[in-house]
Amino acid sequence: MVKNPSWLEQAVFYQIYPQSFFDANGDGIGDLAGVVQKLDYLQSLGVNALWLNPCFVSPFQDAGYDVVDYYRVALRYGTNDDLRLLIEEASKRGIRILLDLVAGHTSIEHPWFRASCRSERNEYSDWYIWTDSNWTSSVPGLSMVRGYGDRDGCYITNFYYCQPALNYGFASPDPAQPWQQPVDAPGPQAVRGEIKKIMKFWLGMGVAGFRVDMAGSLVKGDPGAVETSRFWLEIRRWLDEEYPEACLVSEWSRPAMALTAGFHVDFFIHFRIRGYHSLFRKADGVGPGVDPYGWSYFDRAARGNIQEFLDSYLGHYERTNGLGFIAIPSGNHDIVPRLGKGREADDLALIFLFLLTMPGTPFIYYGDEIGMRGVDGLQPKEGGYDRTAARTPMQWNGSAGGGFSHAPAGQYYIPVEADTGWRNVAAQEADPASLLNRVRRLIALRKAHPALQASGGFSVIHAADGGYPFVYRREAMGENIVVALNPAAHPVEIRLSGGLFARPLVKLYGQDEALTRDGAGWVLRLPGVAGGVFYEGSRLP
Repeated sequence: MVKNPSWLEQAVFYQIYPQSFFDANGDGIGDLAGVVQKLDYLQSLGVNALWLNPCFVSPFQDAGYDVVDYYRVALRYGTNDDLRLLIEEASKRGIRILLDLVAGHTSIEHPWFRASCRSERNEYSDWYIWTDSNWTSSVPGLSMVRGYGDRDGCYITNFYYCQPALNYGFASPDPAQPWQQPVDAPGPQAVRGEIKKIMKFWLGMGVAGFRVDMAGSLVKGDPGAVETSRFWLEIRRWLDEEYPEACLVSEWSRPAMALTAGFHVDFFIHFRIRGYHSLFRKADGVGPGVDPYGWSYFDRAARGNIQEFLDSYLGHYERTNGLGFIAIPSGNHDIVPRLGKGREADDLALIFLFLLTMPGTPFIYYGDEIGMRGVDGLQPKEGGYDRTAARTPMQWNGSAGGGFSHAPAGQYYIPVEADTGWRNVAAQEADPASLLNRVRRLIALRKAHPALQASGGFSVIHAADGGYPFVYRREAMGENIVVALNPAAHPVEIRLSGGLFARPLVKLYGQDEALTRDGAGWVLRLPGVAGGVFYEGSRLP
């Protein structure tokens, strides 16, 4: 069993897109002081770890994923002292802070890259990947920009043109391309050392770890990510020795690869995994009876297939169980549409029942706990393009500006939803049946039961191909808990084995009288869009 940071077992993460969370100074854009002001809300929600999207100095051509200074907070968010205060105030409330580490590339405005662009050799010439001529032919798998700066060469990008790839070397440099450097060349080694320095700087300030952007993108020409994994394993060994409670979360979307490469957590998302969209966001217009994988499983019309998710998830789970954790997020800044689009509170509450009772570490994207829908058709902002729809300001109340800022709503960084209706914090706080309060209860339930936490055992009890409901078991420390979900609008009834429980049941959450004894077996009856959590035993521990 690999040793992971002890706090991950009960961790419930909350992702904050800083520019859209809360504006404390009235300039129309969220800031770190705004996050500090909302820590009591986050504590009341029950989350105990925050992931902040990049907050470093940047020209924001890609929302901060184009860094100019890794050691300094962007002025629009505040100062390093503001981040230090956030870390301290969050710690008082039992909340840890993870920063977003953009390890694979910088901005074209970074001083390192500007120096690298010079025609004369200098300290940073080999910190980025440059070909040896502006006329170098394209290389499969690499994106090149030519004709930039005085240097005679093309630079390699990781994503947009403004994000030149840092040089971690090539796993097997092509002899016909002498500009491809090996991983042990001085340039790649200097870059690796700098990444470690950046991490040490922020860990010294008190951050609990990092979510690593595009974690698998580092070494080029690296089939199976052998060399990239070797780098992260070196980082993991260093953390285990000097910062054993620090956490590494990867944006890799290959948990079996990422967790063996030293990460504690990897996301189960759409980049390389088919099954994620099949849960909540698959509605590609293929009708039922034509393609059983044509619709989301959490769909009232009951057109989805849970097996598409399980076919992918179980393979990763079985290969990583005991090694690290898989994170199934409610959404993030790159995923459109938002979870709340086209769904009502009951649908969303059932999704959160699933997300907060699965193994691994849950991640809640800001505003998903109140059902935010996002805004379609917005002008692209800071490289967001269609993703801008999922990055709108947090809806704190029902006012025209959603309570995001005291600036006029027309000056907001991105417009808020035109009519928040019930989808704001103030409207839901006082209603025990609101989505927000149901999410609170589910987070508290997860924390109260070891079986529902990160490493609790998981097994499928019922998952009919193309059918409903979905039933699974969680087990740990003598607890036997069963979760049953019916996203369909129609009621369902199934028979389950008599050996499911040996003792009386206690309903922990959800539908009353859903599981009843019937002769030698059990009968599960769920109305439409309903679920429940059931505990074996005459009393709770």
